[in-house]
Amino acid sequence: MLREVTGEAPRTYSIGFDAAGYDEMAYARIAARHFSTAHHEYYITPQDVERAIPLIAAAHDQPFGNSSAVPTYYCARFAKGDGVDTMLGGDGGDELFGGNDRYAKQYLYSLYSDLPRTLRKGLLEPVAFSLPETLPLIGKAQRYMRNASQPMPARYDNYNLVERLGASTMFTAEFLDSVDRKAPAEEMANVYWSQRADSMVNRMLGFDLKYTLADNDLPKVTRSCELAGVQAKFPMLSDPLIAFSATLPSRLKVKGTRLRYFFKEAMRGFLPNEIITKTKHGFGLPFGPWLETHKGLRQIAFDNLSDLKQRGIVHPAFIDELCSRHVAAHAGYYGTMVWILMMLEQWFKQRSALYAVRAKPTLAVERAA
Repeated sequence: MLREVTGEAPRTYSIGFDAAGYDEMAYARIAARHFSTAHHEYYITPQDVERAIPLIAAAHDQPFGNSSAVPTYYCARFAKGDGVDTMLGGDGGDELFGGNDRYAKQYLYSLYSDLPRTLRKGLLEPVAFSLPETLPLIGKAQRYMRNASQPMPARYDNYNLVERLGASTMFTAEFLDSVDRKAPAEEMANVYWSQRADSMVNRMLGFDLKYTLADNDLPKVTRSCELAGVQAKFPMLSDPLIAFSATLPSRLKVKGTRLRYFFKEAMRGFLPNEIITKTKHGFGLPFGPWLETHKGLRQIAFDNLSDLKQRGIVHPAFIDELCSRHVAAHAGYYGTMVWILMMLEQWFKQRSALYAVRAKPTLAVERAA
């Protein structure tokens, strides 16, 4: 479409990671060859992350913990260096056409939760939980039943690290006394059940339009691009396309465990088959693995977490355990929590610096007066 409008090969930009399991550059190259784009690539380094941490923290008006803001920023900065002023992002497609892995996962859980309660509670669970979880497949079946038995949308959020580790384990009593601990779950339930939808899939899509897209992905891309001096636009979120997606039966969006079913079928013959058949990946930063191998990044992260201890929000003992035992055991998993807490502390520091800069001219005027 861009070629038709401009008469030139469209410029495309992709970010890669030199870390196993994180890089999708091979698929970007397939698309670039297929459409004969003027393709540009940049591989993020741990040093790039170090430089971006304070910039990303300062760019947001609230603590922002999505680490993919870093590669988004570098992608926009890379394009800006080529003279690009406007970039098009594909955000919104997953929330309109059913592209997130959790939709398939929740379908698998619904196969059990939709069974009659008398069958689940009266027969299946008593038998399953009477057997030792060490037996082959029994432990897995028990975990499946526990997860599937949770109501939506609590089941949707059961991967949440705060929920798994426990709020009282993470946060100080003083902090927890100052907040309504039930409010997040109640708000999520209100959003989920307020969707004018006739299926679990459409309720999840409506839920994600707010939380994943409006509260997370769009601010991430918009702020990161602004930081680089580039404007971001989102063709997938045009009003006609949103309206069209609302007319599609949910079974065509997620067909069993097949994500983006209608979208992929519609794109056959247009997109390369390798892209249509690839699994959902995401744009996650390999922060956890880099914590293990890059001394400078580890030092910055742990120094910020040490400073966070003084704010009376997170238990110092939890931070110590996170930095020593948890990260060492599973850096990829617990690295997410390290990143979030580091960015929380960075946000406090950047806000303090900003207010100090703003206050200086006022103080100077007062002294002169």
